[in-house]
Amino acid sequence: MDLQLADKNVLVTGAGQGVGLRIAEAFVAEGANVAFAYHTSSEGAEKAAATAEGLGRRALAVQADISRQGDVERLVATVIDELGPIDILINNAAYTEPGALLDLDPDALTRMVEVTVVGTFRLTQAVIGHMVDDGGGSIVSLMGDSGRVGESKLSAVATTRSTTMGLMKSVAKEFGRHGIRANTVSLGLVRSERLDHHTNNADDERMQRIVRMYPLGRIGETGDVPPIVLLLASPLAGWITGQTLSVNGGYAMV
Repeated sequence: MDLQLADKNVLVTGAGQGVGLRIAEAFVAEGANVAFAYHTSSEGAEKAAATAEGLGRRALAVQADISRQGDVERLVATVIDELGPIDILINNAAYTEPGALLDLDPDALTRMVEVTVVGTFRLTQAVIGHMVDDGGGSIVSLMGDSGRVGESKLSAVATTRSTTMGLMKSVAKEFGRHGIRANTVSLGLVRSERLDHHTNNADDERMQRIVRMYPLGRIGETGDVPPIVLLLASPLAGWITGQTLSVNGGYAMV
């Protein structure tokens, strides 16, 4: 199926590794021009951007800390200068610090708010002004399912992530008349570099207990996420906005 993404200009945050990287690479495979925005994972972003250019796409890797207003402004300006008007924004960057509510370090909560809440808001605000001037666009933001259904020992993560859903719904209502769509993809547990760091191996007893909570019998892989993100971003989803779609292996069915 042709998703009609060829020659679209796409900005993906958190695109140096994990889910963000796989999403950005999937856009390249569909013929889009992609900005791989990263905070610290320069190697993955730069390598992927070079590969995309080798395939004849326009691509770049840009370092930015979206919790800093100056970085947000520089990021957006750089992408527009290098690629042209931003057609699609994928908000994937976030900072998460799991932990019991009573044990949470206040500094960790502050950092989660700065990146996940304020950073996502600032970047969306910066890009959407250009989208209005350019006649439309699509925004897809990612969040963890804890922000949608709640989760033990993820109170702070759930709190900050749930703001993503509210932001996208509000953007959809306020800017639909400008041809801008905004949707959210809510994820179950997906295997990543961060997860592997906290888990000894795939047979870890705790991981086995977690897997049993998933009707499909496994946690997610990074490749499970791009298809729905690309579909929502594409013109084929032209009548879908303000929605939250879960990719979670059946973990939560509400």
